[in-house]
Amino acid sequence: MEYNPNRQSEQKLKVAVAVLAMLTVALGYLYLRERQHNKDIEDLKLEHAEELLTANTKLDSIANQLNMKIAEIQRLGGDVRELERAKKQLSEDKLALEKLDKGFSMKQYEAKIKKYEALLGQKEHEITRLRKENGILVAQNDSLSREAELLREGISSAQKALFDSANNFTARQREMEAKNKELSDKVTQAAALRAENINVYAISNKGKESDGGVYKSKKVDKIRITFYLQENPLTNKEAKVIYLRIIDPSGSTVADMATGSGNFGYRGRDLTYTAKQRIVYDDSHQSVEFIYSRGQAYKEGKHTIELYAEGFKIGEGIFEVK
Repeated sequence: MEYNPNRQSEQKLKVAVAVLAMLTVALGYLYLRERQHNKDIEDLKLEHAEELLTANTKLDSIANQLNMKIAEIQRLGGDVRELERAKKQLSEDKLALEKLDKGFSMKQYEAKIKKYEALLGQKEHEITRLRKENGILVAQNDSLSREAELLREGISSAQKALFDSANNFTARQREMEAKNKELSDKVTQAAALRAENINVYAISNKGKESDGGVYKSKKVDKIRITFYLQENPLTNKEAKVIYLRIIDPSGSTVADMATGSGNFGYRGRDLTYTAKQRIVYDDSHQSVEFIYSRGQAYKEGKHTIELYAEGFKIGEGIFEVK
């Protein structure tokens, strides 16, 4: 048999083409299968994302409905504790939903959503009942109001005017209290003691007394202050305390706690007094006298005498030391 190299080469070429065709078909099949697999995965992810979005949207809608139901039932006077618990649980479910990925179960959340929707349905019935009950109460109130109106028609004009002004009672009461306080303050002020003819005398260490209001320092051992209390029928005849303040040229109060000085209240402040005296007011233009011994020399300059009683400043005088 004659050997033909061309024929042998042609056969090898055919075999190579056949093998190449088979590989091409196999690779095409694998590519299509991989592409379909990837598409299935993407479809699954898209479906998963859509389910998450759907669940979250439904939970948001239920949250809004819960808030509306809570507000309505509170307005009608009902019990919202169960709704408050559901609202808290819903918040936890939404938070858990944000953390879910592969473990998400739409069936599980559909079951939760159905429970929430069932609760909303129950509360809608409760709202209907509460509205009806409140409607009955309104009707009863209307009936009572009509009866009250009939009664008011039979009341005298003076009583009716008083009844009609009931809504303004608080304001009028405050106004009346303010006027009463104002009147009381005026009466109190009018009843306050008044000191007149205030005189200041200097007594030397030898007992010699000088007047005139201006004294040499070396001749002032004691100060004697005299004055009269004006007659006033508004002032109660009773024991009263009169406070004396001697204020030196520097503005300081002459005082010695060891010899009877102290403090008293005046218009929300604490003032230091030089001396005090308890008298019994008898509305007879009575005279009052203070004798104060300081125990040391007075500063040179003008000194002010102030008299106080029952929260009022009742008189003032001056003397000068040279």
